[in-house]
Amino acid sequence: MEATPKTTEKMNPFALAQAQLHKACDKLGLEDQMRAVLQQPVRELHVALPVRMDDGRVQVFRGFRVQHNDARGPCKGGIRFHPEETVDTVRALAMWMTWKCALMDLPLGGGKGGVICNPKEMSARELQQLAREYIRQIYHMIGPDQDVPAPDVYTDPQIMAWMMDEYSRLSGYYCPGVITGKPLQLGGSAGREDATARGVIYTIREACRHLGIHPKGATAAIQGYGNAGAYTAQLLKELLGVRALAVSDSRGGVYAPGGIDPVAAVQHKQRTRSVVGLAGTEPIGEQELLSLEVDILVPAALENVLTGDNAGNVRAKIVAEAANGPTTLEADDILEDKGIFVIPDFLCNAGGVTVSYFEWVQNRSSWYWDHQEVYERLDSRMTQGFRQVLATAIEAKVDMRIAAHMVAVQRVAEAMRLRGWFER
Repeated sequence: MEATPKTTEKMNPFALAQAQLHKACDKLGLEDQMRAVLQQPVRELHVALPVRMDDGRVQVFRGFRVQHNDARGPCKGGIRFHPEETVDTVRALAMWMTWKCALMDLPLGGGKGGVICNPKEMSARELQQLAREYIRQIYHMIGPDQDVPAPDVYTDPQIMAWMMDEYSRLSGYYCPGVITGKPLQLGGSAGREDATARGVIYTIREACRHLGIHPKGATAAIQGYGNAGAYTAQLLKELLGVRALAVSDSRGGVYAPGGIDPVAAVQHKQRTRSVVGLAGTEPIGEQELLSLEVDILVPAALENVLTGDNAGNVRAKIVAEAANGPTTLEADDILEDKGIFVIPDFLCNAGGVTVSYFEWVQNRSSWYWDHQEVYERLDSRMTQGFRQVLATAIEAKVDMRIAAHMVAVQRVAEAMRLRGWFER
């Protein structure tokens, strides 16, 4: 049996994803050849992206597109524009997308893309040129039947519209199904804007049912107040009656013992670019927020937030991972020992890719659904996924993360066997 990689708190995201995979493979008893295929992407592309900036100079950006596994269907995964993007982060996210799609039983594989840039320092014209150049460079490896990108960190529906348009120009015909997360006017899906957060809410609801927690009147802390975090705060209040006592973003956090108005927080951030200084609140540091005594803690920002250094301070009953990879392996063990119920990332935040799949289906059929139909279909998928993972966790006597990997990895492995990948 292939040895599980050594792990440390400083491992990069791809090493973390591989270590998680090996834990699941150990439980499933998967053979070495299966592990060898699953632990690496099937293909990846590194590109150089020259863009003429507004001041006339040409700047060359680095970009990536990684396809982890396409045994169950075309690859699916977002495109991130971030100044600290790395190819190992993209590899990890592509692998997690494979498991996410399999767990939701979507006929898709896992992919991811990234460009090293700082969108906050770029004009709309520069961003459009970068988006179009990226599509020109990866054109040959994407398409409705190959690989379907979507928005991710610091990308949005407008950027997806530019990318879809560029692909359509290169193809010679209008092709909305190549990209999801588009504006409604260009084939986007109703319900996409809050899909990730809505999926988070459905899994929190199911976790509360399992643990016997009454959501109405429960409390939460949300680390990260971007799209996922802000919508999660609003929907926690609207759908479950949960009060967010603290929220934070990259510039700081705020706390209010009586609860924070999530809409007021969004409006304040739109005006000032941060939740800091929101009326009726007091400042709170990130580590203090993570250790608040609340019912639900929602990491909704980036990777490696909960580590061996701070996981012991967590006092929440539920950790709902709206972000990808927010918890290290050492932190996982600590949270498990403390009896904290963790809803793992690629289950908790699968609402986004699920509604992206709905958008892809609608684009292919040219038949579009209203919000109610999207929400009902999403609720069904998320609830079914949660209950499958919980049943596996109970039966195999493992935590929810290992159980989620077991369900997903088994489905991907079975697809590979049925397609005869090891008999060619």
